[in-house]
Amino acid sequence: MLDTIKQDWFSNIRGDLLAGIVVALALVPEAIAFSIIAGVDPKVGLYASFCIAVVIAFVGGRPGMISAATGAMALLMVTLVKEHGLQYLLAATLLTGVFQILAGFLKLGSLMRFVSRSVVTGFVNALAILIFMAQLPELTDVTWHVYAMTATGLGIIYLFPLLPVVGKAIPSPLVCIIAMTLAAMLLNLDIRTVGDMGQLPDTLPIFLWPDVPLNLETLRIILPYAIGLAIVGLLESMMTATIVDDLTDTKSDKNRECKGQGVANISAGLLGGMAGCAMIGQSVINVKSGGRGRLSTFVAGFFLLILVVFLDEWLRQIPMAALVAVMIMVSIGTFSWDSLINLKKHPLSTNIVMVTTVVVVVATHNLAIGVFVGVLLAALFFANKIGRFMVVKNEKREDGHRQYNVVGQVFFASADHFAESFDFKEVIDRVTIDLHLAHFWDITSVAALDKVVIRFRREGTEVNIVGMNEATRTVVDKFGVYDKPEEVEKLMAGH
Repeated sequence: MLDTIKQDWFSNIRGDLLAGIVVALALVPEAIAFSIIAGVDPKVGLYASFCIAVVIAFVGGRPGMISAATGAMALLMVTLVKEHGLQYLLAATLLTGVFQILAGFLKLGSLMRFVSRSVVTGFVNALAILIFMAQLPELTDVTWHVYAMTATGLGIIYLFPLLPVVGKAIPSPLVCIIAMTLAAMLLNLDIRTVGDMGQLPDTLPIFLWPDVPLNLETLRIILPYAIGLAIVGLLESMMTATIVDDLTDTKSDKNRECKGQGVANISAGLLGGMAGCAMIGQSVINVKSGGRGRLSTFVAGFFLLILVVFLDEWLRQIPMAALVAVMIMVSIGTFSWDSLINLKKHPLSTNIVMVTTVVVVVATHNLAIGVFVGVLLAALFFANKIGRFMVVKNEKREDGHRQYNVVGQVFFASADHFAESFDFKEVIDRVTIDLHLAHFWDITSVAALDKVVIRFRREGTEVNIVGMNEATRTVVDKFGVYDKPEEVEKLMAGH
């Protein structure tokens, strides 16, 4: 226990502290922007980001991952806030947390194993594109100073690490933000700053219970939104955890992460914040800046609160161009450039899944829809591929009867091919169907077996089935009818 705490919290103190500061600075404009998207006061997003980051540092399943208010979640809140107001959003946030905790206890985090690598790659690339696109408004219809600041910021981010000793000791994004802020203040540049994004809160958050009636009508209103928020939040968090696992070459507890996200959202709702989830952009910033442990996540949330409440005068001076440079670095670092090279190497089906996931996510700005489409396509391609590996060979024995040898997996995708592989027109007294090398998976495959046996019997051919493995026999005995005379008579009567 003590070893785990030491490893998660105190194994990388300097790196976690500096990375947490960088993340906190990057969280501010996004939290404000997401609040505006959701149609609520900026303090709702800022309080949520502070609370979720601090709580998830203790209860989350992935050290070093950043969770806060996100755009994907904000988009789902728009209609609820517009039609019913902030109090119903807070109630929906609490219910979202309850659903996510239940998902953790039901071990739904384990479902991530069904998400293929091509879907994850498509998700990553789409998110990188969305992060870059989100910076474009800050680079449109602006003076040349903004472009100069952004270019200089990118230069600092990529060149500063090349300096001996100090380049590795201090995260370059932090150097970029500080240097650009000082330059903007000294040169008195008239450019957009964090203070222009919206009004920052000047008080600490307080505990409050949503001011909504506790009845079925309220539940009817918030339930659809809570379900959607819970699903999208967990999906984005699980995908982000998988990506950070790869970046840090470590494993995470996905089911604990589900529970942690739920606890964090309940805490946010009770402090006047909106629902959130893991953020891939900030998580990548954290990892790239040297953050590895829970301390970095805690510092990000705690320092965010200090910034917006006590250091707001300094925070307002940070030029958006500096933060744009950091986010462009994140988008470049997030995009899987190898996936472009691998387009020539990987199978066509893998490329289609990856590209489709990217296109759907970017087109809809909805990560859940994109991942769902990607997983569905991957499943269809897999089923088609496995279905083609099933073959039925036949030979005529010396005693005059024919033996069919079934090899492979028989399920919904291969059931038709299985049924079409038998010659029902051949005049023969006896047929043996050997299933030693076959496996029947579902009711569709069992129905195909019934169809084959009954058609042979209708032609007056005796059918003998041999070689069923235990799993196949279980599903055939449960759903098959070919060896149940009364059921066969019903089927025969229908023809």
